[in-house]
Amino acid sequence: MEIGVDTFVETMPDVQTGETMSHAQRLREVVEEIVLADQVGLDIFGVGEHHRKEFGDSATAVILAAAASRTQNIRLTSSVSVLSAADPVRLFQQFATLDGISNGRAEIIAGRGSMVDAFPLFGFDLKDYEELFEEKLELLLKLRDSEKVTWKGGHRPAFTNLGVYPRPVQTPLPIWLGSGGNAESVIRAGVLGLPLVLAIIGGSPLQFAPLVPLYKEAAARAGHDPAKLKVAVHSIGYVGETNELAVDQYFPSTQASFNYFGRERGWGHYSRGNFDASRSLEGALYVGDPETVANKIIHMHKHLGFSRFFLHLPVGTMPHENVMKAIELLGTEVAPRVREEVARLEAAKKNA
Repeated sequence: MEIGVDTFVETMPDVQTGETMSHAQRLREVVEEIVLADQVGLDIFGVGEHHRKEFGDSATAVILAAAASRTQNIRLTSSVSVLSAADPVRLFQQFATLDGISNGRAEIIAGRGSMVDAFPLFGFDLKDYEELFEEKLELLLKLRDSEKVTWKGGHRPAFTNLGVYPRPVQTPLPIWLGSGGNAESVIRAGVLGLPLVLAIIGGSPLQFAPLVPLYKEAAARAGHDPAKLKVAVHSIGYVGETNELAVDQYFPSTQASFNYFGRERGWGHYSRGNFDASRSLEGALYVGDPETVANKIIHMHKHLGFSRFFLHLPVGTMPHENVMKAIELLGTEVAPRVREEVARLEAAKKNA
């Protein structure tokens, strides 16, 4: 079981002061958070991709590279790369470079992203949403598998037998497919034999349980060994020293962020009642003291069978020292509990 963190480098107004920190300050904070995550023994750190003022993560590989030379063991991934609006050649080059700097710790999670800000910025039409992703994923996988590639598609200039450099340390460079729970995307991951990341940020995570066998069945039909394919879960949450402290520190910025973006998307008002319901054992929020968060990860692992868990934090703007403390608790108290129990469950399964 791998445990990690991901972030969107959010720069929302502080709910207490109303002030908005600069992107530069938040970027430096995130590098410190990645360094701490490595020091406390977390397995992976992910940085998202957005192209609007509320986030500072438009150059994901640059952020991860800044942390690569200051870390030793932690794996570094996009979370996610908005592949539909990217040039797969440049994306591959950036993460192959990151892989070299980190000595084989880079990964890509490719996805569509939940926001469409990249499309107008890079000159793509939303009517081509599906076609762009399928075509660019095909090219990205070709680049992963071969040093020299010949390519012709509908949304990028063709090229013949050209090498793409640098080559990554890892062969092949790990590429995961991110999904918000769409059955079609889950099946695509299985058919391609790609590891799968499920973004579960609302409702009940148990609603996603049928997607895992669907994914593995698709993989088996395509000739892949389902036992070798990994499933990861990305969910939002926060670890505090006590349940009460975790709630008090985490709820204000989360409510502000949910309501801010909810107004864009037509969501209803996000209330304390919504928050508390999501904190239940069957809800999508992982908020509480180390024991509470660990128990919930273990509970969901039993139902979903994932082997990697990302805790997304923060949502909105929180004091940097609070985020650092949450990372420390995740690494030193939550992760050991989860790993020990999952190892026990796996041993019992083998001996049954």
